[in-house]
Amino acid sequence: MKFELGRCLLHERLVEYGITIEELTQALLYKRERISDFIENKRIMPLKTAISIADTIGCTVSELYELIAIESIPERT
Repeated sequence: MKFELGRCLLHERLVEYGITIEELTQALLYKRERISDFIENKRIMPLKTAISIADTIGCTVSELYELIAIESIPERT
């Protein structure tokens, strides 16, 4: 099954785990603007960044974005 990324759920995860944007930026040495761009869906997190953020927060990478399932069309032979 294929998936498409929906909106970023980073803000919701930060609230859920009781972590501020400032704490996240300090822990990972990222600029606040970069994290804000992810939250506001201006930029998509690179995989390495998503892994680091998920590990820091305590969630899984797949919990950082809405995942929209796309129905696969069977291949014709």
